[in-house]
Amino acid sequence: MNQAPIHQDTINAAIWSACDTFRGTVDPSIYKDYVLTMLFLKYISDIWQDHYERYQAQHGDHPELIQELLKNERFVLPPGAGFQALYEARHLPGNGERIDIALHAIEEANLNKLRDVFQDISFNSSKLGEEAQKNDILRHLLEDFAKPELDLRESRVGNLDVIGNAYEFLIKNFATTAGKKAGEFYTPPEVSLLLARLMDPQPRDDICDPACGSGSLLMKCAQLIRERTGQRNYALHGQEAIGSTWALATMNMFLHAEDNHCIEWGDTLRNPKLLNAKGLLKHFDIVVANPPFSLEKWGHETAAGDPHQRFRRGVPPRTKADYAFILHMVETMKPRTGRMAVVVPHGVLFRGAAEGKIRQKLIEENLLDVVIGLPEKLFYGTGIPAAILLLRTRKVDDKVLFIDASHDYLGGKNQNQMRPQDLERIEQTVRARQNVARYAHLATRAEIADNEFNLNIPRYVDTFEEAQAIDLKAVWAERMKLKTELMMVEEKMASYLKELGYE
Repeated sequence: MNQAPIHQDTINAAIWSACDTFRGTVDPSIYKDYVLTMLFLKYISDIWQDHYERYQAQHGDHPELIQELLKNERFVLPPGAGFQALYEARHLPGNGERIDIALHAIEEANLNKLRDVFQDISFNSSKLGEEAQKNDILRHLLEDFAKPELDLRESRVGNLDVIGNAYEFLIKNFATTAGKKAGEFYTPPEVSLLLARLMDPQPRDDICDPACGSGSLLMKCAQLIRERTGQRNYALHGQEAIGSTWALATMNMFLHAEDNHCIEWGDTLRNPKLLNAKGLLKHFDIVVANPPFSLEKWGHETAAGDPHQRFRRGVPPRTKADYAFILHMVETMKPRTGRMAVVVPHGVLFRGAAEGKIRQKLIEENLLDVVIGLPEKLFYGTGIPAAILLLRTRKVDDKVLFIDASHDYLGGKNQNQMRPQDLERIEQTVRARQNVARYAHLATRAEIADNEFNLNIPRYVDTFEEAQAIDLKAVWAERMKLKTELMMVEEKMASYLKELGYE
């Protein structure tokens, strides 16, 4: 057994290589679900086997005791449902059916954590081709995950975060190749970290993401609390509309040992499911989200009669759901401790009509706290720059802080990335809440009203740098000096040519 520590890059490379099994045969939007689900199965199988062998070494003469100890694990792996059993039978017909049976057995044995997680994924599907091709593809996939590089025992991995990172690596790469569709569920890790740090999560906080995707934002908030306190006394809540992405978020929570969570499957705008016992919207200390930009067909036709009165400040446009998500989040903040951070396209800051009226009411109610402009090309699937809005139910003043962070980033060919110093600068500026030349401005409500409640950042943060005065005398002197040097060079060149016989 290989006991050497394994590095994240090694795991990532092996998993990405496993994707070659599907390339050219199955569309990436389909095979990503198979690769991610197989990673999940391999991980829990290796952990289970690791614990079983540890108990066997300690209590080898007492098999009944070993079985009792296994019952106390975080999850249950039924006999025959583990990766090794599937791998050993890989040359036999029926790989797809065997994998599906194993997944359903795992779900049944862990219903309180994995209910319905595998209902949208079938390894026995015709999407993988006819029976012979499908069986061959799945044999190769099992062999890819059986490689020593993907021995994911705790003795090698060390902690669950490494596997969570592998999920994020795959999600990122699928997002890069799949474009906008994948961008709907993947938030760059530095942006997730920035949102989490700006929200400053504390022990006992209830934290919600109403468009949670893979759950990365929620887990970043949880990670901050654990790093600061070593405790897990918080609750994570989320809702996701896409079934396969909801399953991914649930598996991701499972792998991160985030047992105190509730991830619902459904459309947050049409059918919010995070409700209390009375059927009313639950309230949270922190609400964070990177919802899909300017979503069309979001439920405009029924918004005016919303039973939760989320759109009492106005109904957003039919073809742009940005303010629909914002208003939902506002209504789910706790009255005293509520704070929220949402990523939005820049049009949210200045578009008029219904959106302008909603924006004005949010400012007049003193809910809007900070507006942060981000660099372009941060998000997968779109090159447009985005902004972050911070809102609070209880603010320290009645002003709005504007930050222009659009020029602080590490440039890439196709994708830009915010550096640690860029995140730190934003966080420190938000905490200080003061003017910073060409970077931040603390605007009064009167200033914003004078601008007709337009929040376009250049109206408040002047990034213009005055051009340095030109010394014309110095430029003239430099020109004459260069002209003299050029004449000397030409005379020297002419003499060389004359010596060589050229007139």
